[in-house]
Amino acid sequence: MWRRRFNSIAGPTRALTEKKWDALVVGGGHNGLTAAAYLARAGLSVAVLERRHIIGGAAVTEELVPGFKFSRCSYVQSLLRPSIIRELELVRHGMKLLKPKVSSFTPCLDGRFLLLRSNPEQNYSEILKFSKRDANAYPRYEDQLHKFCKLMDFLLGSPPPETLYEVSSFKDRLRDKLKKSVFWSRFLRQVLSLGQKDMVDLMDLLLSPTSKVLNNWFEMDLLKATLAGDAIIGSMASIHTPGSGYVLLHHVMGETDGDRNIWSHVEGGMGSVSLAISKAAREAGAHIVTSAEVLQLMVEDSGKVNGVLLADGTRLYSSVVLSNATPYKTFLELVPPNALPDDFLRAIKYSDYNSGTTKINVAVDSLPLFPCCKLDHPDVGPHHSAIIHIGCESMDEIALACQDAWNGLPSRRPVMEMTIPSSLDKTISPPGKHVISLFTQYTPYKPSDGSWEDPAYRESYAQRCFTLIDEYAPGFSSSVIGYDMLTPPDLERVIGLTGGNIFHGAMSLDSIFLMRPVKGWSGYQTPVRGLYMCGSGTHPGGGVMGAPGRNAAHIAIKDIKRRLS
Repeated sequence: MWRRRFNSIAGPTRALTEKKWDALVVGGGHNGLTAAAYLARAGLSVAVLERRHIIGGAAVTEELVPGFKFSRCSYVQSLLRPSIIRELELVRHGMKLLKPKVSSFTPCLDGRFLLLRSNPEQNYSEILKFSKRDANAYPRYEDQLHKFCKLMDFLLGSPPPETLYEVSSFKDRLRDKLKKSVFWSRFLRQVLSLGQKDMVDLMDLLLSPTSKVLNNWFEMDLLKATLAGDAIIGSMASIHTPGSGYVLLHHVMGETDGDRNIWSHVEGGMGSVSLAISKAAREAGAHIVTSAEVLQLMVEDSGKVNGVLLADGTRLYSSVVLSNATPYKTFLELVPPNALPDDFLRAIKYSDYNSGTTKINVAVDSLPLFPCCKLDHPDVGPHHSAIIHIGCESMDEIALACQDAWNGLPSRRPVMEMTIPSSLDKTISPPGKHVISLFTQYTPYKPSDGSWEDPAYRESYAQRCFTLIDEYAPGFSSSVIGYDMLTPPDLERVIGLTGGNIFHGAMSLDSIFLMRPVKGWSGYQTPVRGLYMCGSGTHPGGGVMGAPGRNAAHIAIKDIKRRLS
């Protein structure tokens, strides 16, 4: 029943092939669905083509163990742009956010724990148990990040001021220059509002290793390690890697109901986000098709896209195609190689798609109990609704876990973010039982000591994670009913994430803003006329954000209107 709710048209139908579409969207992930919604609201005929039997891409809910519904890839929500929630009326379409009672919980083996909330007074008291200096510094640290987020809000909602390649007339060129001038003048006003000191601090954050940033703020290793988790999510970067501070900022830019850096669960799992967006798209007239794998984009000799060829031989025609696939998948697998410049292909091919992430979804018959936490009891406690940091007691632990992967080995003591969505959401598990999400790092794509295709090797890594959790929550392993594991190759094969990278490509400083996906092509247009990129491989990057889809749709709509006029 759950899967049927997420399906639309089961495969291409005659109605899809009997017309030329205004726009086709390759991939039914949340960004592709967002783009389709805005295109359809502009009065265009739109069809979304999803390879899998279910829509959502990485933001998907699947019942992999009978009775247990997992957010199979992405697992908490914060980054989805408020403008999209408002404009597409996602709450009306069924998206319900469940705010945690506690934002972060880090247990320790020596009996201590760190519990962070959204309440400044409670955080002060909690951190004061360890360090008065850090208790005083923490609100200043948060205030600074929130100040930087205001600048980032402007960038997130704006397409990069890239050169538009379909501009031909003098009037269009003048309009393009004016548009870029307006962008940079608005950006300059934002920068000036920060002041020189804050701008220097922002540059320090963006360019520095996370370890340097946090060492400058705090003395308590437990607090630093807890905060450092946001800087390594989904990457193979170390906390000592220069520029890792940007990913730290990227993960605090989100909000829930106006509250910054609050990561909420979604009732029904993350697939409910995609379902709500798809409802908005369908309401506007978009068609969403599942089990429709795109084999190749059809490109005319003139270099203009003309539609798509599906794996079953079906041809769908349109002069506008938006790809929600990764840049690598789009340009090296879907676009005919002779349709692209060599330098562009090289830039795409040699972009960083590395990932150290393995996602494990676990069904358990009892709630994990943490003896270190005095709030613990058999029922759900506030800390169970938090992001629980396992193996994050010190900065050295995180650095060693990364070094293992750099040496080709899955981390001996993986760094994990554990969430228990069923602590707040009673719709995803049977009574008394729970859904556990484990976002684990670091795991290389090709381990040097084995293969992810070997069932015994896979099992050994899962048991390594469960055993580590046992150290903090005794008996966890024995509570496991079943689990699903997605290693980097699995994330590539199942979800379509090149290299297993959850962001469609690294979020390093050489791959953001005007450099994303590659220099010279950050404006969602591509060297193939009529082909646009709308996925996380474009600005402003990864996470369940929706901004790439919204921005790309607006660019495509403007181009279509320009051509028609």
